[in-house]
Amino acid sequence: MREGERLVVVGGGPAGLSTARAYRDAGGRAALTLLSAEEHPPYQRPPLTKEFLRGEQQRADLWLEDEQWYVDNGVDLRLGTRAEGLDLHRGVVRAGSREHPFDACVLATGSRPKRPPFPGGDDPGLLTMRTLDDSERLRASAGPQDAVVVIGAGFIGCEAAASLAMRGAAVTLVAPESVPLEPRLGQRAGARLAGWLEEAGVALRLEAQVESISRVGPWEVALAGGERLRAAAVVAATGVAPRMELTRAAGLHEEQGAVAVDARMRCGDERVLAVGDVAAAQHASAGRRLRVEHWGDALVHGEVAGRTLAGEDAAWREPPGFWSTIGERTIKHAAWGDGHDEAIVEVDEPDRLVVRYRRGGAEVGVLAHNDDEAYEGSRDALRAAGSAR
Repeated sequence: MREGERLVVVGGGPAGLSTARAYRDAGGRAALTLLSAEEHPPYQRPPLTKEFLRGEQQRADLWLEDEQWYVDNGVDLRLGTRAEGLDLHRGVVRAGSREHPFDACVLATGSRPKRPPFPGGDDPGLLTMRTLDDSERLRASAGPQDAVVVIGAGFIGCEAAASLAMRGAAVTLVAPESVPLEPRLGQRAGARLAGWLEEAGVALRLEAQVESISRVGPWEVALAGGERLRAAAVVAATGVAPRMELTRAAGLHEEQGAVAVDARMRCGDERVLAVGDVAAAQHASAGRRLRVEHWGDALVHGEVAGRTLAGEDAAWREPPGFWSTIGERTIKHAAWGDGHDEAIVEVDEPDRLVVRYRRGGAEVGVLAHNDDEAYEGSRDALRAAGSAR
C-alpha cells in the first residue's frame, strides 16, 4: 500500500493491533483506521482469567499500547465502533451511519463465547469469559466464600476456576470428560491438570452432564443423575465461535468455518486479509490451512498481514502454540492442531512433565511443564519437519 491510500482494520483485539503495529514498523504510510467494537483500547486477554481476575492487575496494566502510541503512529482508533457491513463492490466498511472507505481491509473480528445448548443456557445472567468486561463482571459476581459453578474444562474454564478458588470462592467445575482437556492433551496431562485444580481448591464433577440451569434465588445447576449444585454465579466456558457475520454477508470463501486465506493472510479478494480466530490460514511450513484460536498466533497473523501490506515478503511459518497457567503452574503446548493418535509421556515427575504427540508415527506436538528445553526442541523439530514437506 502507498501513501494516500486507506487501510481499515476491523477488530481491536491482538490480531488487529498487531496488524497496525507491524504495518507501521515496516514503513507503511497509508491512512490507518482501527475499528474496535469494545469501549476499551486493545488489551491483553490472557490475564483476564488469571492475574486480572484475581485482582492482582488493574485495567491500566492490560493496555497493549498507551494513548500516545496511536497518536505517534497515525492510527485512528475508533472505540465503540462495531462494523456492520462489508461492501466489496464499493470498497467500504459500514459502522452505524458511517462508512469507512478502504483500499485494503483486514478482518480481525475474533470470536464470541458459545452458549451451552441445555435449558437455561441462553439466560443473560449466565456469565461467559472473553472480554475485559466479562472478567470484571465475574470478579464482581464471585467474591470470597461465594459458591461458583464453572461449566467446561477447557483452558478458559480451568484457568478461571483456579483463579476464583485462589480468591476464596467455593468453586465446582463440571465437565463431561474423565479429566480436563483429555481429547486434546491425553489422559496423563489431563490428570495432572485435575490435580492442580484440586490443589487450588476446585471441586471437580467430571464425567458429568449438565441437564439444565435455572435461577430461583441462587442459581441451580442440575446434573444427570439428580445432583443439584447451587451457586451465586455460573460461568459457561463451553468454547467460542468466530464472528463471521461480515465475511459471510460479503461472500468470502470459507474453510473450517473461517475465512480461507493464504500464508500472507490474503483471501480471494486481494484487498481483503483476515487474521486471528476468523482466519483459516495456509501455513507455509505445514503445507495446509490451519485454524487456531491462540493469543500468540493471532499476534503472528497480524504481524504477517501488516508486513504483507507494507510490501514485505512475509508468511506464517512458526508452529502454532500457547501457554496456559493453572493457578501457579504453567504448561507450554505446541502442535499443528490436527489431532493425534498417540500421547507419549516422556517425563512424568512431580514438578516436571513432557508429553509428545504423534500422528501416523510422526511427531505433531508437545506439552511441557518446567522443561523449556523439551518444548523449544520440539518446536524446532516441528518447524524443520514442516519445512521439509
